[in-house]
Amino acid sequence: MGSSPSKPEFVTVLAEKHVTSGADILLQCEANTEDVTASWQKDSHSLSCVHGKHTVSKRGTTFVLKISNAQESDEGNYTITLSNSSGSASCSAIVRVEIKDWREVQWSKKDLMLKTLKSFKICNEVKELRYLVYGPVGAGKSSTINTIRSIFEGRQFVNCLAAAESTTSHTLCFESYRFANREESFPFIFYDIMGAEAEEDGVQTQDVISALKGHIKEGYTFNPDTPLSKSNLYYNQNPSLSDQMHCLVYVVPAERVSVMEKAFLKKLESVRKTASIMGIPQVVFMTRVDRACPMTKENLRNVYKSKKIRENMRKYSNALGVPVNCIFPVLNYHEETHVNEDINCLMLDALIQIIHFANDYVVKFSKSKSLHQQSHCE
Repeated sequence: MGSSPSKPEFVTVLAEKHVTSGADILLQCEANTEDVTASWQKDSHSLSCVHGKHTVSKRGTTFVLKISNAQESDEGNYTITLSNSSGSASCSAIVRVEIKDWREVQWSKKDLMLKTLKSFKICNEVKELRYLVYGPVGAGKSSTINTIRSIFEGRQFVNCLAAAESTTSHTLCFESYRFANREESFPFIFYDIMGAEAEEDGVQTQDVISALKGHIKEGYTFNPDTPLSKSNLYYNQNPSLSDQMHCLVYVVPAERVSVMEKAFLKKLESVRKTASIMGIPQVVFMTRVDRACPMTKENLRNVYKSKKIRENMRKYSNALGVPVNCIFPVLNYHEETHVNEDINCLMLDALIQIIHFANDYVVKFSKSKSLHQQSHCE
């Protein structure tokens, strides 16, 4: 009678792989015996080998899986199981595929981007483009304004009092924030508004709509119980194009997309609908990207390589009705004590995009107003 084969054991195991998109992946291990049958799995399912994509081979006691031209779909947990009549043994390895940047950012070109913003020429009918910042408490609305101010000041700047997570809003008044450095000012203003809270507290939806339309004067103190009335001294009866908002900026947390959808989507619905009817561009600043993705936390320049960031951008797109190309992942200053060029460049890249959106709205509104006046004169 022949002796039983040796029970399979691994001399070397599969090693984890981190490759860039388009590269080949080579997974290999070595066993203590040739007398085994090898089977491969991906994510606990039998691996379906595709011709020209997967190559399974055996050289003596070495077992190899080659995956050609790695793509996102090839990412996963790969397992090899060696079996014979004496038993079996398995080992696994994670394969990660780093995708190419799907957006370009002018990293290390802060001065050039600042120059672009300073030299931007807007429609003559308004002197400054107005942005209304709106979102749930603790998402980073005030921190976004502080970050922009820090970029232009060239130092850490804290003027907006930012709310901690899971607290009530620190923003109580309707305030504007202009930006300037030692040379000159920039042609846009950000307006901070009381945060939207999950329950009945927080900013009244009607106040957000009034702010969009230019009815609220600066300095108004928000009342969570009742919206601004038309008889109030802070109510602007006849707002001009210069009084109203030219862009609505939703500020939302990157790591809490599912929570935000459930708690705030209903509150946002009427605001979103009003902005859409008015034709006001709507954009999203998705903050705290370092908390949503370890790869981005390690290096902010990976933000447009991160599948998690892209996935959450798509979720917010569906939840808020904002196209993905109008969603900008950003990182605000919160732990840093010194300026960070990557934080600056990512924010400046977003600002350059949205200044065009707001200006397009002003130009369109001005043209339609001019045509309306001409039709009355004829």
